[in-house]
Amino acid sequence: MERKPYTEAQSRTIAVALDLFAEHGVSGTSLQMIADALGVTKAVVYHQFKTKEAIVIAVAERELEKLEQWVSDAESDGATPTAREALLEHLIDLALLRRGAVSTLQVDPGMVRFLGEHRPFQELMIRMFGVLLGGETGASAQVAAAMLSAVIGGTVGHPFVTGLDDETL
Repeated sequence: MERKPYTEAQSRTIAVALDLFAEHGVSGTSLQMIADALGVTKAVVYHQFKTKEAIVIAVAERELEKLEQWVSDAESDGATPTAREALLEHLIDLALLRRGAVSTLQVDPGMVRFLGEHRPFQELMIRMFGVLLGGETGASAQVAAAMLSAVIGGTVGHPFVTGLDDETL
């Protein structure tokens, strides 16, 4: 995925938006909420990003940068069992790092709709699950991919484990 570099101000906006999206969902987060959290006016946010959708895109792309690199690394290593294991460990580490956001964003209608329509995201998911599933395709592979995603996201965000530290989890 080719991305334009973001300014320092845009990067702060992206970070704040991610936290707010995780707490309130995409549709539950207004541009005014983002501006308030940044301590700026809504006009300043509009100057950085023309629309809320542009912020959603920036948040998703920023979060996917690491994932894309890990998938590329695994593909370069020939998608061996060792490469698959390393990719899976990276995914789990990322889920733990973004623990508060993962479950919310995974089921947020605004984010799900965006990611479902965002071709670069779809292509990255195909590549990632191709590596993780050893090149399997078809309906059973799609089910396995969905289960793997649900297990990771569901586990880190499950109420039974909110009190556990990342290392234990």
